[in-house]
Amino acid sequence: MARVLVAFGSSEGQTATIAERIGDVLEAAGHDVVVVHAKHPPAELDPGTYEGVIVGASIHMGSHQSYVESFVDTHSEALNRLPSAFFSVSLTAAHDDPAERKPARDLLEDFLEETGWEPDATLLVAGALKYREYGLLKRFMMRRIARSEGGDTDTAQDYEYTDWDEIEAFAEEFTTLLPDASEPDPR
Repeated sequence: MARVLVAFGSSEGQTATIAERIGDVLEAAGHDVVVVHAKHPPAELDPGTYEGVIVGASIHMGSHQSYVESFVDTHSEALNRLPSAFFSVSLTAAHDDPAERKPARDLLEDFLEETGWEPDATLLVAGALKYREYGLLKRFMMRRIARSEGGDTDTAQDYEYTDWDEIEAFAEEFTTLLPDASEPDPR
């Protein structure tokens, strides 16, 4: 059993839901998991005390949450030393065409380059359109963007594009990077 930290940034809740699912998969595999919102982490949080770390952030207005970038900057030494992974959530990742997903992939790579983090695994994750949770202006803007992209525009309902099987496979694959419980702690 390894201790694993799952830290995330979420603007509308989908990334938080994904982080929780990852935590559930890791726990089901027998690991001790702590899931924290990177905007308000506990003061005593030290990622270096874990055997693995997964960080997630969502893309809004062309960038990931700045507080997630600060979290990664602050803890980059530990993140580069430990088994680690990064997942990036966006609506752009919902496209089937790799060329249409390229902007999201570029933002993920820019985030890693800017922070100096070299995670062992990354994943682009399709997010959700939560029309019923948006204010009037945001609902209008998101509907307009969705229409221009050929997406879902009925604002009376929400649309979830997240591939939960892909999320679970990502978390299960991460467990193969974690130290075996029988191995001595290298610290």
